[in-house]
Amino acid sequence: MFGRIARRYDLLNRVLSLGIDQAWRRRTVRQAGALEGRQGLDLCCGTGDLTLAFSQAGADMVGLDFTPEMLPLARDKGARQGRGALFVRGDAMQVAAPDDCVDFTSVSFGIRNVADRVGCLREMARVTRPGGQVLVLEFTMPPGAILGRLYRFYFLRILPLIGRLVSKDDDAYMYLPRTVLAWPSPEAFEAELASVGLVDTGHALLTRGIACLHWGRVPAGESVDAGAVRG
Repeated sequence: MFGRIARRYDLLNRVLSLGIDQAWRRRTVRQAGALEGRQGLDLCCGTGDLTLAFSQAGADMVGLDFTPEMLPLARDKGARQGRGALFVRGDAMQVAAPDDCVDFTSVSFGIRNVADRVGCLREMARVTRPGGQVLVLEFTMPPGAILGRLYRFYFLRILPLIGRLVSKDDDAYMYLPRTVLAWPSPEAFEAELASVGLVDTGHALLTRGIACLHWGRVPAGESVDAGAVRG
């Protein structure tokens, strides 16, 4: 499915979010702190927007995605922007990298799509060095009766229609609201971060709760407990 929509993926992201998705990624980069000379791994990187934003801020980045059609688009985008990043195909639940090999890991709008999101979090914690951050940017449903109902109407009625018209793919933009509606609350997902051994967890609602940025830190001075990481 993601292979079918790869070439229209960026256009749809900008149209459906009115361009706000780029501001959410910039907020994620700020949460990571000073990045000059640090090494990062961006999972489910898609066409590379977050990977390249980290690269622009000074990090040495690897972007990983399971969908091969996304990766040439990410590489071309990096070349046009003059930003260096390595884009490779891989599985977010079985990252082909050693323990404690990067300073931070991230995933934006992708962890909903893996078969086992806690397994993905375990992998992110495993490859992140002690003291490093795990960052997750994801859609959520905004709180409040009025805004919640309005957004649910947009998400279930308007968004799939626009997505179908632009992408010519009926299933892809019905899939998006289904997965967001099934997504846990910010508090429940923060508990999942803690369940894999991360500390100093927190979250911030973005744009009145349309999206949520989550973070946690691998305990300083030690790797995340092997039992927590490997389940």
